[in-house]
Amino acid sequence: MDNVRPGIGQTGFVQQSPGLGAATNAASVLNDTELDTLDGVAALLGEKKFALLTGAGISTDSGIPDYRGPQAVPRTPLTYQEFMGDVRLRQRYWARNHAGWSHLSTAKPNTGHFATVALERSGILTGIVTQNVDRLHEEAGAENVVDLHGRFDQVLCMDCGNHYSRAFLATILNELNPGFLDAISAAGGAPQAPDADADVVAESLISTFNVAKCPLCGGLLKPDFVFFGENVPKDRVLRSFAMVDAGAALLVAGSSLTVLSGLRFVKKAAKDGKPVIIINKGQTRGDSLATIKAEIGVGEAMSYLTHVLTPRLAQ
Repeated sequence: MDNVRPGIGQTGFVQQSPGLGAATNAASVLNDTELDTLDGVAALLGEKKFALLTGAGISTDSGIPDYRGPQAVPRTPLTYQEFMGDVRLRQRYWARNHAGWSHLSTAKPNTGHFATVALERSGILTGIVTQNVDRLHEEAGAENVVDLHGRFDQVLCMDCGNHYSRAFLATILNELNPGFLDAISAAGGAPQAPDADADVVAESLISTFNVAKCPLCGGLLKPDFVFFGENVPKDRVLRSFAMVDAGAALLVAGSSLTVLSGLRFVKKAAKDGKPVIIINKGQTRGDSLATIKAEIGVGEAMSYLTHVLTPRLAQ
């Protein structure tokens, strides 16, 4: 390992793997305390293979809001039970989703995502478990990914089980609601919210929104991601546990671990006596189980760790 630490802001700090394009630079310079912490993480990991669990904090640099980060706006997410049981709440959800889903479709991977790809291609990772529905890990080039909570770009019929792309549904919703998006824009817009949602300024427009039915059977359509209060599909849970079990350590990047769907992997790794490293700005439910907790920006931290752990990728 080099004795001289590279500056995070230097050109070419993280050299992307072949096929990923030009070098990616972290957004800001780490201070000495942060560098010491990350060097401790690198020393703890050594040459171990480890599993990576990511949350919303890895995607905020891509302009995607989160629920619980330092800059997050307090909000009460719609639950699965509310979505399935209340026609008006479904109407409200789909109106807001139709205004907001395109924000996710145009979001681009950031330094943290590309650093993760470099780690994966070096053979260090046993797998990536993400709580995000934005698909940015895959867009960056990652391959062995479990989208634990599903994906924003697909829609599922709850009656016949058929899947549709969200882009296809958008064409149907535009036909059912001509002028809706233009009216929202004229009335003040719809600031982006987490999980393909949007804060529609003109609430009166929501009550006129027409909700689409399944083109095949006329059934109820739902975004193909896990709502609060909904169970994660068993196959995803089993794949995720397999990744955690295969690793000698677990690295958590950008998750508050508020929901059990992610926290359970931290509990399992800690129970098995494996090091748990948490990189997250703000408190998490897993802090008491962490071997090292680093309150550092995820993009900068992952970029630095990639340089240290995969020296052949560094310039």
